[in-house]
Amino acid sequence: MTDETPSATTPDQHPTTQTPSTRDRILIAAATMIGENPAARLSVRAVAARAEVSVGSLRHFFPDQRALLDEVLERMFRLVMPDGDIDDASLPAAERLVTGLRQILDRAGIGEGARELWRSTLRTYLDEAPAASTIESYLALESAGRRRIESWLAALAEEGALLDGDREAQARFLSSVVNGLAVERALPMDAAAAAAEATTLRYAVSAVVRAH
Repeated sequence: MTDETPSATTPDQHPTTQTPSTRDRILIAAATMIGENPAARLSVRAVAARAEVSVGSLRHFFPDQRALLDEVLERMFRLVMPDGDIDDASLPAAERLVTGLRQILDRAGIGEGARELWRSTLRTYLDEAPAASTIESYLALESAGRRRIESWLAALAEEGALLDGDREAQARFLSSVVNGLAVERALPMDAAAAAAEATTLRYAVSAVVRAH
């Protein structure tokens, strides 16, 4: 659950000298609402009101709530989890994937930052049975983060650097490893544990990437 909510800024935002399109205004409004409350249900009416557009205009671009949620989360995660050097075949594939996973982990923070993230996560999802809309929001967040990892694996697969296997299962495995390390970051750590983090990531990556 290291899917710390990405910044409300989306790649579609333009300099102040330009006026965002209706579609961009909808995406910006939805991203802002997610940033304010990751567990909030992005109802079509609420997002339309925030974007100051009609419900009909919103549905023209996004027929239903899930289409809107998937689009805005994909853009937000693409912004906070950039591809970086994933396509640079001059670098070892394992090194590139470790770098990508580390940037996800770094979003979770360390020490008090990591503890606050997990406190918020527990309050939202575990203190009491979450509402259906909260569950839907969580699953969408988790899925969007995992799809970023899958996209990196797809790039490596095109190079022939990925071991055979179910790509979605490989992405879930890597995501679980990162989640576990994020929990460790919220707990007391000594220097040895901190140093072992990089080794753990390399071991995890070696399970999906061919030996160089």
